[in-house]
Amino acid sequence: MRKINGFIHGGDYNPEQWLDRPDILEEDVRMMKKAGVNCVTLGVFSWSFYEPEEGSFEFDWLKEIVDRLYENGIYFILATPSGARPAWLDAKYPDAMRVNEMGIRNHHGVRHNHCMSSVNYREKIRILDKKLSETFGRHPGFIMFHISNEYGGYCFCDACTKRFRSYLKDKFGGDIETLNRAWWTSFWSHRYNSFEQIEPPFVSGERSVMGLNLEWNRFTTFNTTDFMKEEIKAVREATPDAKVTTNFMCLYGALDYHAMAKELDIISWDSYPRYGNDYESLYETMAETAFSHSMMRSMKKDRPFLLMESAPGLVNWQEYNKLKRPGVHRLACMQAVACGSDSVQYFQWRKGRGSFEQYHGAVVDHLGKDDTRIFKEVMEVSELLKKIEEVTESVVKSKVAILFDWDNRWAIADMKGLSAKTKNYEKTCIDIYKDLLQLGVEADVIPVTEKFSDYDIVFAPMLYMLKPGMADALKAYVRDGGNLVATYLTGYVDDNTLCYLGGFPGDGLGELFGVISEEIDTLYPTDKNGMRFADGSVLEIHDYAEILRVSDAEVLANYTDDFYKDTAALTCKKYGAGSAYYVAARPVRSGRLEVVQKLLEKHGVKTCILPEGIEYHHRVKDGVSYSFYLNSGKEDTRINDVKGYDLVSQTDVSGELSLKPYEVAVIREG
Repeated sequence: MRKINGFIHGGDYNPEQWLDRPDILEEDVRMMKKAGVNCVTLGVFSWSFYEPEEGSFEFDWLKEIVDRLYENGIYFILATPSGARPAWLDAKYPDAMRVNEMGIRNHHGVRHNHCMSSVNYREKIRILDKKLSETFGRHPGFIMFHISNEYGGYCFCDACTKRFRSYLKDKFGGDIETLNRAWWTSFWSHRYNSFEQIEPPFVSGERSVMGLNLEWNRFTTFNTTDFMKEEIKAVREATPDAKVTTNFMCLYGALDYHAMAKELDIISWDSYPRYGNDYESLYETMAETAFSHSMMRSMKKDRPFLLMESAPGLVNWQEYNKLKRPGVHRLACMQAVACGSDSVQYFQWRKGRGSFEQYHGAVVDHLGKDDTRIFKEVMEVSELLKKIEEVTESVVKSKVAILFDWDNRWAIADMKGLSAKTKNYEKTCIDIYKDLLQLGVEADVIPVTEKFSDYDIVFAPMLYMLKPGMADALKAYVRDGGNLVATYLTGYVDDNTLCYLGGFPGDGLGELFGVISEEIDTLYPTDKNGMRFADGSVLEIHDYAEILRVSDAEVLANYTDDFYKDTAALTCKKYGAGSAYYVAARPVRSGRLEVVQKLLEKHGVKTCILPEGIEYHHRVKDGVSYSFYLNSGKEDTRINDVKGYDLVSQTDVSGELSLKPYEVAVIREG
């Protein structure tokens, strides 16, 4: 990747929408320089301009644009335009359009309306990607390739069905009986005689086999990743050393980003929180966004990630498209940097006059002026990024991790049990992250396949599915001195969603935790219960409570009510050099913080309950530590025991740091 001094600051630029207005294109460059923009992303949706007719390629307009940008000190990230196809392609190659879950082929339109299995579509984008690489990959202003845009969605066409069957044959060794056993198709007499009988889970078809539903999700990730790899291969034919990224959407449900991340050099994502909503404080919104940033950065912990898209103002597709209040934009941008991003980028530079995103926020509004509130706030962010540019290339080092797994997520969502309304796997993981954030503890959000030995404590919320080798890895981690905190719903099924026999958690984890769950109770909102500790304190629980059979674990808390009153609700077992905790019920957030703090402190993780509205993160590089303090509260706040040099105010801090609402401090230590 070519180097930009300091942070990447810019975003999506769509000059093809303004080719008939050279005056606007000239003005864009002037205003970009004024706003402190040093990089733009080009070509995300430019296919019909690159190839207006099949086989007829026109790149001169873009050459003129990138030359002008580079002459003015502005670099570019070049996207491959596979996110939306031209009408001529769909008219000639209808197989490039997706088939929906009803079995009906889509019409031309919108975006992500393409079949990943279509041979014609793959060939057409391969040709175009290669030509783009040949034409622009060696340009002095080129930074990296942005592969497609926000990959997503399912296709149920014949080509995808055929590919799905081939995928299953490979996975199950060509033996249909192995698949039947793994999917438990003896239930309801749904056995298959051959792989050719298997269909995707159409709305009007087979949706009651959990193994099928899970493998369809896995296949969609496999097929999308395979398509992405073909695009990467195409752009690297001419520029083999080119770096590549694609923009993730964090908790997007249809793709396992951990699998896709392996093929990328840089992780990037698009962040659009619902700032200013009426159901939570700004701090709560920021905390959930920090979880997303932390998940993205944890995919490649040895390098910064990129914030690829964010809205400098409002967005146009949320239920309520509320403006960012003054100061929130700066705060949000600094949070991304605090969590490990080396960029702040926007969608979009200039609003388009028409179509779907004509009212989506941009640096330049339809007004076209550089004295608007949003433009001024973007300039302010640019100046702030310059002040802290020494932070670039630093990384986050965490001693605590939270496990988050897409396969587990899919399996929990699909299971028929508990409550359809309160499973809340994602929220449970985020709530643990919020606890740690409030205690000033930086946490990574990692897949279950990650190496655990880097962490003093690993939280494993609702680890319903155990992949092969997972139980042994957890045992080894604890035996070697790690500390594992698991919850109810741990180890119920294997990676084909078959229940373990002999009690949960299965696959030998009962030995690790010293408990077996005999039953799990789903609580109505009006049900009351709690867990009582030895000191008499009670932590209220809700939603779920497991009834445990304890073998050789220490009981730390018991239930307060119902027929399982006085039975174990929280246990700990020493296992080798480490400890394995089992939290059998879901505690409410109120009152939980003290319990989490005691656990962290017991195992050597330093904590500090931060003042209300204050968020803390840190990055390190070459022995130098950078501590970020962000105030998303409504009051002036003081933080004690802060020492170092504040890059933002350019002053020394020796004990007490004062922050006004929405202010940020970046303290260099060491």
